[in-house]
Amino acid sequence: MESAAWALKALGHEFADPKLLESALTHGGGRKRNYERLEFLGDRVLGCVVAAWLYHRFDETEGELARRFAALVDKGTCAEVARAIGVPAIIRMEPAARQAGVHRSDNVLGDICEALIGALYVDGGLPVAEAFIRAQWAAHVDRRSTAPRDPKSALQEWAQGQRLPIPVYEVVERSGPDHAPSFRVRVTVRGYAPADADGSSKQEAEKQAAIALLARETGE
Repeated sequence: MESAAWALKALGHEFADPKLLESALTHGGGRKRNYERLEFLGDRVLGCVVAAWLYHRFDETEGELARRFAALVDKGTCAEVARAIGVPAIIRMEPAARQAGVHRSDNVLGDICEALIGALYVDGGLPVAEAFIRAQWAAHVDRRSTAPRDPKSALQEWAQGQRLPIPVYEVVERSGPDHAPSFRVRVTVRGYAPADADGSSKQEAEKQAAIALLARETGE
């Protein structure tokens, strides 16, 4: 499907400047015009819209709102949205990168989702970007009846409850090409066996390691 037709269907917007859409859908790989600048902008637009949405929607403490916010703007949630609107099939990237599965990476899909929000903001203004965010994030907001806890925060709270120092994270291995890296992270809490986990980014690996240690020691 041509990108303009895809955008009208998936994003609900006809771009006045098609180059913005092109950039948002283009993976780096040495290309000068790619999604990175728009991702920077889209990340901030998403954060602003979600923060205001949660403020008006939930009568909760700052900490509870912050946990909801972190889960909703997380790369994993952005990647879910990207998959739901068919981004993997339409990303522009080198054949070698696609063959390596980069188009399925949470990190890349999350970045491109944010870049698309940035492109919508530049081309149509805040109302257009907000309409897309509200349409695509509504199910994610509604399905969480209580504020979720970030796994790293949950592990830190558990450690502090045991009167132990905060968890320590270290990258023990980095592999794969630059366009599709893989990280192995180890988390250690004093007095307990460490837990290792893999991820397509350091942050994702840290989160998975925290989940693994918590699950093993507390059953959560």
